[in-house]
Amino acid sequence: MAGHESRTKTGTGSSARSRSRGPGTADEPVRESRGTTRSTPPTRRAGRPSTRLPRRAGADPIDVEAKARARKILRALYRTHPDAHCALDFQTPLELYVATVLSAQCTDERVNKTTPALFARCRRPEDYLSLGSERLEELIRSTGFFRNKARSILGGCQVIAEEFGGELPRTLEELVRIPGCGRKTANVILGNAFDTPGITVDTHVQRLSKRLDLSEETDPVKIESDLQELFPEKDWTQLSHSLIWHGRQICDARKPLCDRCSLRKLCRYPERMASSPALPKATKAAGGTRPKAAKARPRPQKAAAAPPAKKRGSKRV
Repeated sequence: MAGHESRTKTGTGSSARSRSRGPGTADEPVRESRGTTRSTPPTRRAGRPSTRLPRRAGADPIDVEAKARARKILRALYRTHPDAHCALDFQTPLELYVATVLSAQCTDERVNKTTPALFARCRRPEDYLSLGSERLEELIRSTGFFRNKARSILGGCQVIAEEFGGELPRTLEELVRIPGCGRKTANVILGNAFDTPGITVDTHVQRLSKRLDLSEETDPVKIESDLQELFPEKDWTQLSHSLIWHGRQICDARKPLCDRCSLRKLCRYPERMASSPALPKATKAAGGTRPKAAKARPRPQKAAAAPPAKKRGSKRV
């Protein structure tokens, strides 16, 4: 973007901020782009916006052992992925909103190749609205589903301009009123643009929460609630980044690298897979998932035999 410094990949906080490396470590002063210093991770102040969900009715209380195990998992994740951060490039909350909308059903790498030209032209919500749908669709076509995404971005920019004075709001309740911004996107924006801790439950976080026995739920909101009960609020954003990185690099959906996993001693997933009689030995050793059954090939049908030809002969009188 003209007039700005070169883009950097971001983590907890703004684009130029560093992150705390793990729980229980001494916080080091981190210098922000404006030249001021503060300590990380941020602590919640009185009246500060929060993404905490109310405790679910009927949910089992979290015992001390479960929280102790969660702290061990968190420390192992921080040691394994000390540089985990949001993979989307942005410099303003509006850019993060647009990039997150574009990332649906698209890789972060593709989004980061698409957004520089878009962000160079559009700095305010009004700039996106002045583009119009056809021009915006042309600029974001490579991210896929570009018509729906353009509709969400234009609708979101209209709401931001008319209801929030051209600036993204800083609370989850207000963010989810913006088109294309559900709870997951709102947590991404709050955690990475406004330093409000939030847990982003994407496909990687959902998968690892199940494998690590952190949650038995399948609904993302319920998973988020379970993780909030286990981990300190100040670590929620960085926990999300670390789980996502671990899911992408180690704990793959189809072929998890359990022999290389730093969480192996804390994870019962390989043990469960090894005890499953339906898994081949090679798949058990790799901690893999159950292979799909091959479809049986239809047998070719034999052609029906032709009726015997009638013999030609003289007709008896």
